[in-house]
Amino acid sequence: MNEKKQISVFDTYSNKKLAAYAIGQTSDITAYQTFTFLVFTFYFAVIGINVVLITIGFIIWSIWNSFNDPFIGYLSDRTHTKWGRRIPYIMISTVPLGLITFLLFVPPKSYGFSNEMTNFIYFLIIIIAFELFFTMYDLNFTALFPELFIKLEERAKANLFRQSFLIIGLFMAFILPGLFISDYSDPESLSQYQLFGLVIAFVVILPALIFLKFTPKEKVEFQEDYLGAPSLFGSIKMCLKSKSFRWYIPAEVANWFVYGMLPTLVPLYGKFVLGIDDALILSLLLALSFISVAIFMNVLWKPLAQKFGPRKPWLLSMFIFILSLLPLMFITTMIQGLIVFFLIGIGMSGSIYLIDLIIGDIVDEDEVKTGARSEGAYYGVNMFLMHLSTVFVFLAISLVFTNVGWAVFEPSRVTPQVIFGLRALMFIFPAMALGIGLIVIYKYPLDGEYLQEIKHKLEELHKQKKARK
Repeated sequence: MNEKKQISVFDTYSNKKLAAYAIGQTSDITAYQTFTFLVFTFYFAVIGINVVLITIGFIIWSIWNSFNDPFIGYLSDRTHTKWGRRIPYIMISTVPLGLITFLLFVPPKSYGFSNEMTNFIYFLIIIIAFELFFTMYDLNFTALFPELFIKLEERAKANLFRQSFLIIGLFMAFILPGLFISDYSDPESLSQYQLFGLVIAFVVILPALIFLKFTPKEKVEFQEDYLGAPSLFGSIKMCLKSKSFRWYIPAEVANWFVYGMLPTLVPLYGKFVLGIDDALILSLLLALSFISVAIFMNVLWKPLAQKFGPRKPWLLSMFIFILSLLPLMFITTMIQGLIVFFLIGIGMSGSIYLIDLIIGDIVDEDEVKTGARSEGAYYGVNMFLMHLSTVFVFLAISLVFTNVGWAVFEPSRVTPQVIFGLRALMFIFPAMALGIGLIVIYKYPLDGEYLQEIKHKLEELHKQKKARK
């Protein structure tokens, strides 16, 4: 490689290069949050699949992920091309991911096949296909973050750019559907979902293409790290041997459980609890949360992370997150909903901002111990456990809906028990999950003097790697 084109760990990036990397987050979050926000309501209310079948589908999907996620991480760590380890998989997955995001909303019922089992089989196949290409994109895009940005100051700045594009993706996933779909739970809105799906496919593909053209390339210090990558089972064992990773995982699953539960149920909670029939207003509930996320991520959590490291601010953010969810048990009007969802963004923003800083530190600690960076392995295992939270979401929904008599969508039978069930799913279950997160992050060891020691050793290691080039 030409010396002038090599990028070292000691180089810094311009704002243009930071933006070029961060724009890839738009494709990532648009695809996944479209999936999270609409797939359950679409297949439960519009297509008419029983909630128990949907839950079974997501359990099978999770079993698939138990192989798919670690395997793609393993392949990524062991790849060696002129584009580096991560970029080839993003190239391969970009167009299929956009296409399958559209196909999520084109089940057999679109062609007159209304049989529940036929539509369930399609649902199962399409969510597995979505997960294959989403993992291929997301894992490698995310693994680039701690590999490109090493120091806390670099990561804080790059993460701010990245989370800014995340907000754009969230707006695409939450606001754009309200411009095309008049009622998220109306079976007559099938064609509107499909028009939206066509538009969102382009929204997924175009930013990813810009990312591929302009993003920073792999650093010279890490070009030979693929030689030291462990085997598939060795990579899983390596991740689970990390004490820091073991304490982190329950907190990450807890937070992703809440990230999954809120958007999944907003269409039903907003309509039947708050009395909001307009799909665009329902979307606005989530949009306000992420306007709040954008504000507080920058003015609150970034400076706290720079001053105290990520652990203590994450504890504070989860506590605030729980408090902000409490009103969901009691509010009854649209105005109250708009206010509460804005406040929810305060605690949520800390969690969103800090998770990637935490996992970056864990990868750094592992590099100090092993001499090689293994982002693919950590993010592969991380993604599997993250997606396990989706199973917990649907197990909780299935448990509640079957016990309140709403296993099959019947909008004319919204009893007080159904209303309480929706409220419990929006507060009680998330509060329990975040409580677990608080306990385990309190015990998380990668903090304070030990974290500073890891950073110092990492810097020395990178100097040695650069000297060998």
